[in-house]
Amino acid sequence: MRLLQQKKNWIFDMDGTLTIAKHDFDAIKRELEIPLDTDILTSLSKLPTEEAKKKHVLLNSIELKIAKLSIPSPGSTDLLRELNAKTKNVGILTRNSFSNSIETLKAAGLIHFFQPDFIFCRERALPKPNPEGIFRLMDLWQANPKETVMIGDYLFDLSAGKAAGVETIYIDPEGKFPFQEYATHCLMNLGEILNL
Repeated sequence: MRLLQQKKNWIFDMDGTLTIAKHDFDAIKRELEIPLDTDILTSLSKLPTEEAKKKHVLLNSIELKIAKLSIPSPGSTDLLRELNAKTKNVGILTRNSFSNSIETLKAAGLIHFFQPDFIFCRERALPKPNPEGIFRLMDLWQANPKETVMIGDYLFDLSAGKAAGVETIYIDPEGKFPFQEYATHCLMNLGEILNL
């Protein structure tokens, strides 16, 4: 059976999955003056409250500039159109902020595919690799893990999916798949899902 028919609930990472990756994380960490060897949200969570607040404001402004330049990744529009036509549940689980997620989707021309209630960002769920956002989306949809899939381009997306007990689709445009042991399927772009 084709994956498209098998799965009712589709959860997407946003940056680098639905849109072409534009974040230079090392440059962002340097601008925030945080360690290069730890992910951004973990570093900010360890700072004193006032300092963390200031850095979150700066992070939001950096990410907003990137969001406004977003373009859809190959195959994303075709896949979302097909999922919409088949009345599948579609949601987003991102480590980005809610307002910047909306800006990203607007810039990429994908906003009309998603209900705001189904966009889970760092203010609405513990950040990936924690699977909380997947569980919360499945609760909203009254969904079964067997009928749910998590799609992403990085280890955190795949780890969250694995922890939630759902299948994972790993997107790597370069076809290298360094985290493939966490993935159920490895593909170079979202359009390939239509033929899985």
